[in-house]
Amino acid sequence: MDPVIEVVGLAKSFGRQSVLSGLDFRVPAGEVFALLGPNGAGKTTTINILTTLVRPDAGRATVAGFDVVTAPGEVKERISLTGQSAAVDDMLTGAENLTMLARLSGLSPVVARTRTTELLGRFDLEDAARKRVSTYSGGMRRRLDLALSFVVTPTVLFLDEPTTGLDTRSRRELWSLIRGLADAGTTVLLTTQYLEEADQLADRIAVIDGGRIVATGTPDELKSRLGGGTVELRDHAGDLLREVPTDGTVTGLRRALDALDESGAGGTVTLRRPSLDDVFLSLTAGPDSPAGIPTLQEQP
Repeated sequence: MDPVIEVVGLAKSFGRQSVLSGLDFRVPAGEVFALLGPNGAGKTTTINILTTLVRPDAGRATVAGFDVVTAPGEVKERISLTGQSAAVDDMLTGAENLTMLARLSGLSPVVARTRTTELLGRFDLEDAARKRVSTYSGGMRRRLDLALSFVVTPTVLFLDEPTTGLDTRSRRELWSLIRGLADAGTTVLLTTQYLEEADQLADRIAVIDGGRIVATGTPDELKSRLGGGTVELRDHAGDLLREVPTDGTVTGLRRALDALDESGAGGTVTLRRPSLDDVFLSLTAGPDSPAGIPTLQEQP
């Protein structure tokens, strides 16, 4: 089966700044595929090229079987894009936003109203349907933004850091919605800096750094690359006193415990398995990587 998204040798520079330098990946139908990387890695530029907003300097990219350069109109008819900020009209109600876009998309007045009602229910916005969007919380605005993307059901949904600025509850609600959309057959490509988001939501992850894909796999496959884990010794307050890496074998675990025992410090011993934090740091912490590599980010 042909991939829904295919990227081969994609390159893009802005002036003297190279942003993408030979990007390659494929996404099959119905998959949630996450591009994970630090600021400046090329995530948003990739989204902009795939949604025909930016023209690549070299390479090839197809979406739903159509080339993003030679057939941009065909691509646009089959995609939706939700950017980093909600693209909604604050002066209109939620229902008015949806109905307006439905009419602009060519739906008749009757079908537009029916579709609006369906989407308000699907995205849990019925109680706020007649309220101005200016009164919505951040999570409600993002749900409305997603609902707008489904006025006409897309083949591919692009999400550029969709949960930035949301609290933990709103993030998890949005994850559930995105997962449901993929389960219903929509292919989802999202960018994120949140390692927990990629771990919980994505079927596969591509780690991008310096304009290139440095690793691709399921969350478990990427974490298994780092081996067994780390034995940690913490005091009674939970503060880390010492940690010893282990290969995951019984022998390796005994060696780690012996090393901690020799230190003479008392406390509680735990075995920490590799996380996406560890994978991310191991893959993106080279001398050419952007500074300030994030670890697992917590929301307020």
